[in-house]
Amino acid sequence: MPERDLARVHAAQDRFDAAIAGLTDADARRPTALPGWTVGHVLAHVARNADSHCRRAEAAVRGLVIEQYEGGFEGRAREIDAGAARSATELVDDVRRSAEELEAVWARVPGPAWGRETVDVGGRRRPLGQLPGRRWQELEVHLVDLGLGPTHRDWSDDFVGAWLPRLRTTLADRLGAGDRAPEIEDRRDELAWLYGRLTRPGLPVLAPWG
Repeated sequence: MPERDLARVHAAQDRFDAAIAGLTDADARRPTALPGWTVGHVLAHVARNADSHCRRAEAAVRGLVIEQYEGGFEGRAREIDAGAARSATELVDDVRRSAEELEAVWARVPGPAWGRETVDVGGRRRPLGQLPGRRWQELEVHLVDLGLGPTHRDWSDDFVGAWLPRLRTTLADRLGAGDRAPEIEDRRDELAWLYGRLTRPGLPVLAPWG
């Protein structure tokens, strides 16, 4: 059982829930820096991402490998679009309910099942035990995307230490032709740039991470 990552997800979910506690309908309609996405889109995505983890965990317990989202990328987009326009109350309740269900599903996973294979929407295969870390990443990055107060400056040393080395390994494949990797002294700024959440003059624009 990936106990450390499960604890990280729990703590990150608490912070996420606190940030959206006072969400208004006007907040939910506000655009974010993510192209075409409002705050409502981000919240709908976070909730459906939790459901996708439930699906794969329950399948792994049965010895099955299923797609992360029914219908792949198109199905994922449809679900997000369908849920984004709901009221703030409905969106917040959805995020919390789906997170509670995910925590309950993970608590029922027997030890051997954590080593069983899963697949993500892009086709990447990894053991179930790695998925709580992926959920932690989703929560930390999308909390910043909401624009409700927390920024990448609030990422913990633990999060930066865990994910900065991994994101650095993606850099060579994401730089444009002729671009060179810049030297960014601040580790949080570097990680935000690698996630596509920081732009400034002189920094190359990277291909999306995934």
